[in-house]
Amino acid sequence: MAAVASVSFAVTTQSTDRKFSVPSAHSCLTSNFNGFKLRLPFSSSKFRSGSSRSAVIVRCMSTDTDLPTVAETKLDFLKAYKRPIPSIYNTVLQELIVQQHLMRYKKSYRYDPVFALGFVTVYDQLMDGYPSDEDREAIFKAYIEALNEDPAQYRADAQKVEEWARSQSASSLVDFASREGEVESILKDVSERAGSKGSFSYSRFFAVGLFRLLELSNATDPTILEKLCAALNVNKKSVDRDLDVYRNLLSKLVQAKELLKEYVDRERKKKEERAASSKANEAVTKCLGEFQSVVR
Repeated sequence: MAAVASVSFAVTTQSTDRKFSVPSAHSCLTSNFNGFKLRLPFSSSKFRSGSSRSAVIVRCMSTDTDLPTVAETKLDFLKAYKRPIPSIYNTVLQELIVQQHLMRYKKSYRYDPVFALGFVTVYDQLMDGYPSDEDREAIFKAYIEALNEDPAQYRADAQKVEEWARSQSASSLVDFASREGEVESILKDVSERAGSKGSFSYSRFFAVGLFRLLELSNATDPTILEKLCAALNVNKKSVDRDLDVYRNLLSKLVQAKELLKEYVDRERKKKEERAASSKANEAVTKCLGEFQSVVR
């Protein structure tokens, strides 16, 4: 993907900057991203930055009176990463962090490596093609730390589960309960908590994590997902629905990024044409000046 560093986009951190919009790319992405929301018993539309009501609603989710509000989490992210983020990425990041905040501070939330794998997969897909690898990791670090979690742990756990999945077959993936091992123990813990219905918080990131496990183990048989969900005590219908949303999101991201690339290429071409025209005018002016000097 062509670099986009030369173009300034509208970002939430600098409202006074001149804004270059890519309407078709933006609407293509946001109109379909709304479906990729963590399942919650209330609407996230009630939570808005600067709203006193949002603080009350978030804190009702726990007896802990020190829980941060959505606005505080978003502000922590913006403080940690102060550079402008192109709107094609920032739009989704802002939506993700709101949804993940609400999930993060639910009473039933408990971090697990499958969830981490799902989030890392979504993040890497979203940020694929970002102009700077260094900035991409800096944004990841700021995002996770704004949620009071450890970005290094997310990366390490995702890598650990990925490496394990690559060494599995479809049958061994499903048969984790009968074997010993670090990742096997993680999956057993998930199964136990999901089966208890009280200490497991299902999310679409978890569903994406399952999808990634199947992908890495080359488990192409559709029945494997059903067996894995049964072994983990997770509702397969929810997983199927959320994976459909995830695939649709990826499709829309590809389309939006293609539109962005076209826009950037078009702007670069215009800039080059203006520069060439300016140089030509300078050359003509210089020649005329030299000619007039000779005539005199």
